[in-house]
Amino acid sequence: MIRLFFFVLAALAVSCSSPSLIAPVSSAGTVGQQSNSWHSVQVTWNPGTARGLINDAAVASVAVTVTMSGSSIGSGNLVKQSSAWSGSISVSATGLANFTATALDGSGNLLWQGTSTANISNSGTTVTISMGAALGNNHPYSGAFSPVSDSTWGTATWGLGATFPNGAGGTLEIGIYSADATKMLLEIYTQDTGASAAYDYWMAKGSDNIWRASLAQVPNGTLYAFRAWGPNWPFSSAWTRGNSSAGYISDCDSLGNRFNPNKVLYDPYALEISHDVDSTALAASGNSDVIFNSGGADVASGQTYSGPITGNVAMNLRNIDTGPYAPKSVALVDSTLTGTKPNIPEANSIIYETHLRGLTAHPSCVNLTTLLSPYSTFPDAANVPDNLRGTYAGAAYMAGYLKDLGINTVEFLPVMDSDNDTNPTTKSGGNYWGYMTNGFFAPDRHYAHDQSLGGPTKEFKQMVAAFHNAGLQVYMDVVYNHTGEGGVWDATTGREAQLVSFRGLDNRAYYTLSGTSNGFYWDSTGCGNNFNAGSTPEQNLVLDSLKYWSQTMGVDGFRFDLAVELGRNGSGAFSSTAPLLTSIASLAANDGFKIIAEPWDTNNSEIGQFPAGWANWNGNYRDSIRQFMQNNLAGANGVGWADAFYGDYNDFNAEGGPQKSVNMIDAHDGFTITDLVSYGTQTNSTLSWPFGPSDGGTNSNISNSWGGNQTLRRQIIRDFWTFQVLSRGIPMIEWGDEFGRTVNGNNNAYDVDSVATWNNYNMLGSASPDTVATGDTTGGTATYSNNLGTFATATSGGPNTNFAFLQDLLKLRAAHAAFQQASYSGVTISYLTTAGGSGFSESSSAAGEILVKGSMVGDSDFLVLVNMTGSSIANTIPAAPSGKSWVRVIDTGSWAEANDNYWSLASATQISGSYTVNNQSIVVLETR
Repeated sequence: MIRLFFFVLAALAVSCSSPSLIAPVSSAGTVGQQSNSWHSVQVTWNPGTARGLINDAAVASVAVTVTMSGSSIGSGNLVKQSSAWSGSISVSATGLANFTATALDGSGNLLWQGTSTANISNSGTTVTISMGAALGNNHPYSGAFSPVSDSTWGTATWGLGATFPNGAGGTLEIGIYSADATKMLLEIYTQDTGASAAYDYWMAKGSDNIWRASLAQVPNGTLYAFRAWGPNWPFSSAWTRGNSSAGYISDCDSLGNRFNPNKVLYDPYALEISHDVDSTALAASGNSDVIFNSGGADVASGQTYSGPITGNVAMNLRNIDTGPYAPKSVALVDSTLTGTKPNIPEANSIIYETHLRGLTAHPSCVNLTTLLSPYSTFPDAANVPDNLRGTYAGAAYMAGYLKDLGINTVEFLPVMDSDNDTNPTTKSGGNYWGYMTNGFFAPDRHYAHDQSLGGPTKEFKQMVAAFHNAGLQVYMDVVYNHTGEGGVWDATTGREAQLVSFRGLDNRAYYTLSGTSNGFYWDSTGCGNNFNAGSTPEQNLVLDSLKYWSQTMGVDGFRFDLAVELGRNGSGAFSSTAPLLTSIASLAANDGFKIIAEPWDTNNSEIGQFPAGWANWNGNYRDSIRQFMQNNLAGANGVGWADAFYGDYNDFNAEGGPQKSVNMIDAHDGFTITDLVSYGTQTNSTLSWPFGPSDGGTNSNISNSWGGNQTLRRQIIRDFWTFQVLSRGIPMIEWGDEFGRTVNGNNNAYDVDSVATWNNYNMLGSASPDTVATGDTTGGTATYSNNLGTFATATSGGPNTNFAFLQDLLKLRAAHAAFQQASYSGVTISYLTTAGGSGFSESSSAAGEILVKGSMVGDSDFLVLVNMTGSSIANTIPAAPSGKSWVRVIDTGSWAEANDNYWSLASATQISGSYTVNNQSIVVLETR
């Protein structure tokens, strides 16, 4: 038998508002009276033929008769609505009344009949009747959204997520993993917020622990979600939507199960997510995102909530139904092309790390071509349309600028869906960087100009196509070590936690649990909920996500946040042969994408210890060079400054060669390069908007303010760049470094979405970049600190000579095979003393000569003269190869700012005998 809910609302003749329907009582045919004016009744549908009621085309009419002691006291017909059959009947007596509902088909044949009783309080009462299908059967049984071969769902084999095997508008196949769930309800929604599900279906579990359902004639962009029951909250027939505790045993059982059917869950494989957990609609409703938590007063007094969604009455968090506001999954197919991947060898790559929004959010990008006009070397640059600033579409316009600068790989901070729609834009706070991923297949809707369902996917792919067409690769920073669901809110019992997806579907499969009660999470990420990299479902999710972004979205490479966690197999020690790490490497080799590890987490640093195929962010390189620029020869974990230039042989020879070392001086996490040479310590907590304040960060920056000497600061930046760009390995530059972006000493601006973390391109149009207006229009009063002063007037480029210098330097690297070597054997690099002879020691001298034998690969030879000793040194220049002479192409000294510190080979001065290298300078000679 299929049970239906038959709700009776009896309103007194006097005017009163109608409350929402509540849960029916558990036994059919009885009355649950909640007030003097309304009742809730459950009836049974006979016969047992499995037909639905709502929108069932076979049901032509439903009639209701009301009797008392065998006499009729009212009758009427119900009308089909979008989600129920409803109508009103005037009742002429008081007392216990019998309600009989009869459903007929178009020929007048009886389809079913249901009965129930209700106590009528007042004669002359108008009774409003609403009738809907039983839970899981509230859906059409033919046509659009009807089940397709539901008897076979339990033995079907389609995969995870929502797919249209025959294209949008056809059959939709949905699969969701949960080994521990005991019942799974699929819900279809017609709007993302403000309404309950339109249809629902009981899914069937296969032997592979995948629950499946298949629906007919489903439109592209359909919203779907799930409710799950399990051992800690088994299914009860008394449970209904609307704040029910029926079936509840515990928020978290001893095995770590956290099932709660009141919490609507989005699909971990959703290709888009309708909105954020902390959405603008939720904020407008007056409710807090705490409604997504589970817990109750029986656990702790703070685990209750009172707000509009509860009628402003305190309620246990676990009982709050999140359906109207929970993020929904989007069933989607998109055919937008992403262009041909450039497939640039790693050794040739030059990476530009940028925040997607920060690249084009500043209004200066609208005038980019005008600002670039003095440089005459940016023919491909384009202005960003004002209405596209800060979006995927806006970023697409920057392909030409980056190409002309000398960049061939753009790496975006996380663009997978995260909770950022309510990030403040007038003060610090929120999740600007985006390292709290909610959806591992879904592009973040916040960054889309077209925010309609399907819009972010199409726009992201169009952006990728624009970069590919300009010859640039697109890398993504990905966060597979934890999720945006966060950790537990109750440090004592661990029972209060947010349930919006993974945790409510299969907590044990997706997360690494800890504690004797499994109520807590093992944490080596600092984010409260390590993903369980030793779990097959989690491993599959990571691999499937990478396949999707590479094969469908066109992405060329990935940088893995806190990648050591992926090698722990749960809470174990890091292993370079961990299954997930080796599987990612194998997939990357097969699919042709690049993989870069951030080779540490909060417990370990494993630089150079990843499986073959992996590149690493080289923190040892970063720290060693920062020390070297200050005449500190200590090195970092055995890597000295000469080792760093050589490509960190000891760490990367076994890992695949120097092209596996990503050589960074700075990155998003820390000071910009301008701030690195301007601040000895962070200023995070003391800053005012738009630069902060921010919390966190570290004072272990190996930074230096250089006594406030602005000229020297500009010179040190050129030193950093020259050493980095000419070193073996992959150079990576942070957004805005090219023209001097400063955050006024904030080295942890993760929560600052403002002009301080956006590229202000007015800086490249000024010889005094830190004196330009911030462009803030949100009420901030702080200005840029004048860290860099004023550049010497340039004769060979635009006013910001460091900007012009970096472009020349990047083009020098790109033009010479000597600096793009994938192995340590192709080009010999040797080290000489400043006298041009043997006896060099990186541990005892901050000066020397580096001979790069590019002639071994048919290129020029180069001699790099470095001096960080504190005083000028007259270097002895070794003889040039036979038939060649040395010419100066770079001198980072401040005396050469007027020439952008760079000379073309044709105009370069011949150097022989000796050359004085000024303090804190680098000179580059090339054979001609």
